[in-house]
Amino acid sequence: MTPATGILASVIALAFLHLIMSVALYATRIPAMIAMKMSANKLARPGGRESLPAWARNVADNYNHLAEAPTVFYAVAIVIVALGQADVVHLWSAWAYVGLRYVHSVIHATVNVVMLRFAIFVLSWVALGTMIVRAGFGLLG
Repeated sequence: MTPATGILASVIALAFLHLIMSVALYATRIPAMIAMKMSANKLARPGGRESLPAWARNVADNYNHLAEAPTVFYAVAIVIVALGQADVVHLWSAWAYVGLRYVHSVIHATVNVVMLRFAIFVLSWVALGTMIVRAGFGLLG
């Protein structure tokens, strides 16, 4: 596997995490709503989501978080490959980012220890930041 292929594989791996959390979102939210006899309309109103149990809210929050910082990863990873900058450092950084996002999601959706989750989040940004800075310097020559 070339570094470019490996980086693209990491993009798919992160997208797969988003898919997993999408399934988990419905697998937790729907049973919670049924148990609470909550309608979708109530859930959609301001404050409605806060009445769900934490275990259901955490999964939903994590799903939403996967549409935030990871979108930067998707763009940067694809640009790195498109510009022919794929190398071992970018490859390791990409997989570190993805692995850390998986760990972050597991923590968030289960025990939700905020400081542990935050530490993993910061480490993931170190990996992503490495990719961004190196890609930027690569563009400058």
